[in-house]
Amino acid sequence: MALSVGATAPAFTAKDTNGNTVSLSDLAGKTVVLYFYPKDDTPGCTKQACSFRDNYGAFEERGAVVLGVSYDDEASHQAFTEKFNLPFPLLADTNGAIAKAYDVEGGGYAKRVTYVIGGDGTITHVDAAVNTAQHATDILAVI
Repeated sequence: MALSVGATAPAFTAKDTNGNTVSLSDLAGKTVVLYFYPKDDTPGCTKQACSFRDNYGAFEERGAVVLGVSYDDEASHQAFTEKFNLPFPLLADTNGAIAKAYDVEGGGYAKRVTYVIGGDGTITHVDAAVNTAQHATDILAVI
């Protein structure tokens, strides 16, 4: 069961697509869209990532940070990002610690769940019934 609206988002620190360290605490004051997905460069995950890519300007206009999270490593994330021209970072959760903290561990992969985290660190929206093709517009409607 995913975490609930109103819960404090678990802290995390991970390497992103480019090897930079990203911590939730560094994003305090900003809306964070933290979307978990099973695997780089698979059909549903590609549709979901491209949905965020195609709507990325609208997230920027709202001051929101988009972060994708899967168990894939930095090299896989780099290839996926380059292939599909993704403008946002993907976090390498190779040991599944972030997925476990957010209760989306699916037995060796992250379940497809998205959390919107308010600037105060509180979860403001949870989407566990993701439509990959229109996911970004669904999330934009709630932030």
